[in-house]
Amino acid sequence: MHGMISKPPGTASNIATSRLVLLLLVVMTGVAPISLYILVPALPVLATNFGSDISIAQMTVSLYMVGIALSQLIMGPLSDRFGRRPVLLGGLALMVAASVACMFAQTLPQLIAARFFQALGGASGMVISRAIIRDIYERDRVASMISLVVAALMIGQMVSPLTGGLIETAFGWRAIFYAITIAAIVVTVAIALALPETRRSRAAGSGFRGDLGTLIRSRAFVGYVMCQVLASQIIFTFAGGGPYIVVTQMGRSSAEYGAWFATTGFAFLVGNLLCVRFAPRHSLEKLIWFGLALQLCGSLANMLWSFAGWNEAPAWLFGTQMIVMVGNAFVMANSAAGAISIRPEAAGTASGAMGFLQQGIGALMSQFGAYLGGHSATTLPLTAAVLAISILCACVMMFVVPRREAVPSAALIGQAEEDETGMM
Repeated sequence: MHGMISKPPGTASNIATSRLVLLLLVVMTGVAPISLYILVPALPVLATNFGSDISIAQMTVSLYMVGIALSQLIMGPLSDRFGRRPVLLGGLALMVAASVACMFAQTLPQLIAARFFQALGGASGMVISRAIIRDIYERDRVASMISLVVAALMIGQMVSPLTGGLIETAFGWRAIFYAITIAAIVVTVAIALALPETRRSRAAGSGFRGDLGTLIRSRAFVGYVMCQVLASQIIFTFAGGGPYIVVTQMGRSSAEYGAWFATTGFAFLVGNLLCVRFAPRHSLEKLIWFGLALQLCGSLANMLWSFAGWNEAPAWLFGTQMIVMVGNAFVMANSAAGAISIRPEAAGTASGAMGFLQQGIGALMSQFGAYLGGHSATTLPLTAAVLAISILCACVMMFVVPRREAVPSAALIGQAEEDETGMM
């Protein structure tokens, strides 16, 4: 396709079939979120060692999430302007420097500040990996590749808290940052040696403001982004309220909650693997509607179980939520693919805007979910909120995203790029 990447013909297919590049996409996507979760088991130890309240130690996580959100907004447009490789390498270099600062932090404020910059640099891999996927794969394969990367990432995220706990128990909390630093250096060197530049050729004079303006004026882009962001809020809302429901309302232990919550992560992993299997044979829109149907059916059943009182047992609550999460994987992966395919040469900007909204609104929805779970005697408020988000997500797909024939195909995108170049 015209303007696929700024490389000779055939390079795109070589990159797309490279297992090493696929592995690099996984590790660059995972380095920031895994670094987030690997520290969580050590939070009580941090509070004790620095003589601070646990809520202050929690800021090493909360400000880390703020750093991830801001990184999405900054690194995506920069990668469109200056290329994927230099921005990615610069971000990872910042992560390495910040990780070293974490290792030698003498006060909790120093550690919190270093963690913020660690996230700001490390999250460049999250946003740029989606842009690289759009650079080297055709539109109909983007969703399956995103799902494959997310599926591999989910496995890493599942084991990272356990890994962090083992490292802290054996060597102390600073050893966690030694491990993060070494991992970040390895990823940076691997990318420097093995990842070629994939950014598309850009028209003269194009920039962040023009890219963002074009995207915002696209009804399809706005619809896909809203659909993806709303679907992600189901995860944040349920995760925010879940601990209070299981521990406070149901009287179970935090360890049991962790085990039950892991089932939703497993369901999300299964959904991504199924998406990898079905995406090559079905249209992006059909897969989104399939996911929306699962989300609606699962969330409606969960609310009905709340009315009936059955959701007072974790098996009912999480068993039905697993159905929601399988559908959620289909919606998120395919909506993301649709959003970054509207203007392929601005895939970094599109990915960054989507990631920023997802993380920023997610922080608020997590608090909202915690309020619903902590100030209610039943599961009904939380399950009703999840159902409302599922309905709103389906309404966006129905009323905002144009029908199939109105959504730019790969061929139409190429033609539009040629027309745009001819008018310059």
